[in-house]
Amino acid sequence: MKLISINPTTGEKLEEFSEFSKQQITEILEKSQQAFHRWKNTKYSERKILLKKTAQTLRDNSNDYAKLITMEMGKPINQAVAEVEKCAWVCDYYAYHGEKYLADEKIETDAAHSMIRYAPVGTILAIMPWNFPFWQVFRCAAPSLMAGNTMVLKHSSNVPQCSLAIEEIFATAGFPFDVFQSMLIGAKATHALIADKRIAAISLTGSTNAGSYVAAQAGKHLKKVVLELGGSDPFIVLNDADLDFIIPKAIFARIQNNGQSCIAAKRFIISADNYDKFCTKLTNQVKQLNIGDPMQSFTDIGPLIQKEAVQQLDNQVKQSLEKGAKLLCGGTPPQDIPGFFYPPTVVSDVTKGMRVYDQETFGPVFALIKAETEQDIVALANDTPFGLGASIWSASKKYAQEIGNQILAGNIFINEIVKSDPRLPFGGIKESGYGRELSMQGIREFVNIQTVYINEHKK
Repeated sequence: MKLISINPTTGEKLEEFSEFSKQQITEILEKSQQAFHRWKNTKYSERKILLKKTAQTLRDNSNDYAKLITMEMGKPINQAVAEVEKCAWVCDYYAYHGEKYLADEKIETDAAHSMIRYAPVGTILAIMPWNFPFWQVFRCAAPSLMAGNTMVLKHSSNVPQCSLAIEEIFATAGFPFDVFQSMLIGAKATHALIADKRIAAISLTGSTNAGSYVAAQAGKHLKKVVLELGGSDPFIVLNDADLDFIIPKAIFARIQNNGQSCIAAKRFIISADNYDKFCTKLTNQVKQLNIGDPMQSFTDIGPLIQKEAVQQLDNQVKQSLEKGAKLLCGGTPPQDIPGFFYPPTVVSDVTKGMRVYDQETFGPVFALIKAETEQDIVALANDTPFGLGASIWSASKKYAQEIGNQILAGNIFINEIVKSDPRLPFGGIKESGYGRELSMQGIREFVNIQTVYINEHKK
């Protein structure tokens, strides 16, 4: 099997790689195991220095890494630079906070001494997606390595060059060989890895179907797994919201990463009083967006990852229009440019039963939904199998929080778009997955929370 790197802006093949053989995979796992037995005994101070060097390596080469990201998956270059810088931030964050989060905790019991100890568990298998090819990896790797685990990366087959670049970054920063390794493999080889005794736990960011399969296999082999899956996040506009302030936020919330983000706003639930004005103002501004070469700093929207993604999104929009939705702009893939582009598209009068309502849309499509009452707002927001994030917009923070407290999601943002932050735990519920990344909760996902109970030895 070949892993082919394709530039989605042009459709041209950049490079192809042979999938690693079974022997290569075995060697990587053995090396990772051997590295773990050494790495788990290193001091936090040593790990801290290496994570800070990793952050510096990222910053020193941010433009080069950003160009690689944009070339291989199509993200606008300014957003790619921001992604690399965010990776440096998460490395610095765990370098500074990791030891504190994993420090032994003394507990008062009837023992002479008792405590909770946080010990590394072994080799973590990271199964990561193409849409944030650096960030998704580093937000998992930084806490895992700081905790004393080793990691093997199975990256998406779409971004093999990013996968190899990340391995090189850790090596350049001075991490011991084999503490972090990339494997160029497909889905079939990944299935066998989950069962391998040398893999202690799994972290997956990806589709709900992939998460369901990995969770089932991990459960079969009694292995811990953290899942960050899809989302159909509501963007809720309440009666007292300032539309001139909100609409630029709404646009970025939908088109970030060319609309290919689990936490992008996908369903825009607007109070009846604001609905018509919102539709008009939003559409007028969406029509001004620049779609084109993501290497250009003025480009707002680049290509989708592959031709099939364009076809799927187009089918979702067309089915919704057939069901009665109204097309306000966009809706037709451009035919006069190469690459895998889909225009920013606004669809109004969206209701249940339409694919842009019922399914996750992975591209720059705005699904506008009218809510007649406060009860409708909550019901519509929760009427999804997903539960990743929600953003709520109102002049009254108290009112917005009252609504937010009723929303079933892992992340509630008031007067801000949904985003991940190393200082806050991140993850979802329902079909958006389980477990948490980032903050203290994230670094404690892949450790052995060990009880230690000590009494005096008396003759």
